[in-house]
Order: sequence, then structure tokens, then C-alpha cells
Amino acid sequence: MRKIRVLRIINRFNLGGPTYNATFLTAFLDDKFETKLIGGKHEEHEGDSTFILDKYNVSFELVDELQRDVNFSQDRKAYKKIRKIIQEFKPDIVHTHASKSGFIGRLAASKEKVPVIVHTFHGHVFHSYFGKTKTSIYKSIERRMAKKSDAVITISKKQKEEICNEFGIVKPDKARIIPLGFDLSKFRENQVELRTEFRSKFEIGEKDLAIGIIGRLAPIKNHMLLINSAFEIAKDSDQNLKIVIIGDGQLRIDLETTCNELNKTLGYKAFLFTSWIKNIELALAGLEIVALSSLNEGTPVSLIEAQAAGVPVISTNVGGVRDIVLNGETGIIVDSFEVNKYAESLKMLVESKEIRLKMSQNGWNHVREEFSYTRLCFDVANLYNELLKKKGIE
Repeated sequence: MRKIRVLRIINRFNLGGPTYNATFLTAFLDDKFETKLIGGKHEEHEGDSTFILDKYNVSFELVDELQRDVNFSQDRKAYKKIRKIIQEFKPDIVHTHASKSGFIGRLAASKEKVPVIVHTFHGHVFHSYFGKTKTSIYKSIERRMAKKSDAVITISKKQKEEICNEFGIVKPDKARIIPLGFDLSKFRENQVELRTEFRSKFEIGEKDLAIGIIGRLAPIKNHMLLINSAFEIAKDSDQNLKIVIIGDGQLRIDLETTCNELNKTLGYKAFLFTSWIKNIELALAGLEIVALSSLNEGTPVSLIEAQAAGVPVISTNVGGVRDIVLNGETGIIVDSFEVNKYAESLKMLVESKEIRLKMSQNGWNHVREEFSYTRLCFDVANLYNELLKKKGIE
């Protein structure tokens, strides 16, 4: 019996949910499937995620022309190259992940009459990214692509509600909720040794309380909400706070300039920047709290990983956060983007070791089954089989 061929296309190999998702679906999907993985190169200020694929022995092919920003010349080249790959590989299924690869990949797959076309929304750009006109254009494109898709995967209940009902991108009966899945066991190993290593490397004292935020240093991540909130707490706190900003991006210089001034005001180095950390379990072992302050998200990987490591989280109420964080049990979800509101909730975590301990104990139990890669692969294989059966492909 021949294997079912799947061509998996991601935007680019940068640190984040799509690479993990594509890696596990390529490495651990049912043996009846043969997967070819392609994608674009990470951008200059993004972390390169190909080490994740290497860890799980996943081969991949770079499509250099597949880039994040709209570039008609490069996009056309990417489209032609992907069509050629489809012609040579002859997939039964093309599964695209995230917006740019979703547009170009589904367009190419439709043109080549691929039997089954699936797309995963890892997030969306329908608010807080662009102005009204550009956002309207993106919505129109996504609606057009949804018509060419046999199924669209959303990664949370909230995202399905937004994609289907709020923005009208795809009809609900064509959308499936399949949460992300990860290899979470590494976040439970060698935590004492990793904590010592991390805090020593970044000069964090054992009595300091370390708050981490993980992600691109970009406007959508809204770092200043956390920075200003932490500063308000640190001004009146008897203990030293360490706000560890993990990541890189276009706002690095501006954020560092601001934080250097705040450090001077506080009289100690409260804010520090680490750039990207590949083995994020090292950082999580050394943190007391993980924060997210974004204006828009899909399913934030950093919050899932933090809970797996037993680290309490605080987050703005965006995207699928409520689907992955148990408010009051594994973390705190803040319904406001105001500094005083966010700071009030953050202060509760900072000042109560008892609350942090309770949330730490609850975190692992909450995520270990629901967000495992075995569950992810099982769900996606079931969807593929259902769609193939409808097309008469067994």
C-alpha cells in the first residue's frame, strides 16, 4: 500500500509555534503518511529554529523567496518554485501554516489540482497589526483562500470564534479546532541545575525575583506594558526584581534605551536583555514568573512551556490565552492594557510566594496531556483521513 504524500509549507523557519507544529507533524505523524517540509528562511532579528528540526531528525527544504513581507517579485518566484515542488513530489495533501505560505501555497496547490488542501491559522493579522485598508485587503485574501481549502485549522476556541464569526473568513463547518502540541518532558528535567546555570550566567541573585517575557521585540508584543508595570512595582518593593527580556527584533535599541534609564532611576539593573535563548528550558528554570503583554496572539507557546516548567504566568486576554491558561489556577489573565491594572495583577504574583507555588503545582498537570505532540498528530491524522475519504483516496 502506497503512502499518502503530504507537502507541509511554513512561512519561515523562525522560533515559534509553527516550526514546532511542523516539526512534530513531520516527525511523528502516522506511518501511512510521507511528509515533505518546506519553508522560508528566518529574518535577521528572529531566532533561527532549524536546530529544532535537527533535534528530531527532520529534513527540510528552504524556499529563499518565501519571505514575511509582501514583495511581488519574490512572491511570484516563491509561487513558481512551490508549483514545481508540487509537480515533482505529487502530494495528496498540501498543508500550509500561517499567512504568507497559506496564500502562496494554497494558490499553487489549487492550480496544480492537489486533492486535499488544509491550512492552519497560528495567529491572524485582522487587528492590531495594520491600518484599516491593509487589514481589509488581508481579510479579502483569506476569504478567497478559504474557498480553495478543504479544511481550516484554528488552534483555539477563541481563534475559531474570531476567524469564523467575528471576521467571516471561513464558514464554521469547514473550521476545526486542533490545539498545538509539544514535547514538554524536557521542561521537567534537571531544573535545579538549569536554574543555577541561568541565574549565574545573567547575574541574577538567588534572592532576586525574576520575571521573564519571551518573544520578538516588535510593536504587537507590547513590551512596554510589562516594563512600565514592573517599574511601578519595583519602585516600592523591598526586593530586587529582575525583568528578563528574552528575544530580539526591531525595537531592541529603543527598549534598551528606555530600560537603561529605568535602571538608573531604580539604582540597580532591574531590566536585562538576553537576546534569543535556544534551549528555553534553561531560562524557564531560572524564572519565578513568565509574562505576556501582547495586543494580539494565536496560542502563545511561551505560556504553554512556562506552565510545563511549573512557572506561573500573567498575560493580557488576547487570542487563545484563555484556552491555555486556567485563570487563577495556573496564572492570571488581565482584561486591560492599562499599566495600573496589569501592575496590580503582577504585584499579586510578586508578593505572594504561596500563590506562585499553587500555580506552579497546577501548571504541569494542566498542559501535559492537552498540549502533547502525540495528541496533535492523532488529531491531524484523523482530519487528513476524513478529508481523503471524501475525495475517494484511501
